[in-house]
Amino acid sequence: MKKPAADIETEDTVVSVNDRTLRSFHGYQMKRTFNVIQSDLSRTLKPLELRMLTYTALVLIVDNPGLRQSQLAEAMDIERPNLVVIVDELERRGLVLRDRLPNDRRAYALKATAAGQDLCKQALSVVTAHEAALLKGVSPDEKAVALKVLQAIEANRQRDR
Repeated sequence: MKKPAADIETEDTVVSVNDRTLRSFHGYQMKRTFNVIQSDLSRTLKPLELRMLTYTALVLIVDNPGLRQSQLAEAMDIERPNLVVIVDELERRGLVLRDRLPNDRRAYALKATAAGQDLCKQALSVVTAHEAALLKGVSPDEKAVALKVLQAIEANRQRDR
């Protein structure tokens, strides 16, 4: 039987969690850092009615007019059925158009509308400011090294596949 809350002894209760062991692992630290970035980025994009995934898709479509949905799914590293929901949302908002490819009637080419291009510019501006705030106090050399390390980890994973 569970003790009533008043009867629980507090001397054995953990007040703050010690995660030093886990923080010695790069993956754990990257996940903790990503949680901070993701939370702040969500707040940053919310006024534009974008989420991380819709923002990412919009930028890729703006930067790659005529991109096929399958290419977008691969670039975003998500399953194609999950991508359909994202593209549907962008299309419903008038930010992107889907055109059937003449040589493959099953495939669609994606293109940003003028509204999509405008929103993308706004989003890039606020995301640039978001990232600058998060990296405040980090030197350009440290940023370059961090980026190089992250790219090396991704490249190692790609080679292992």
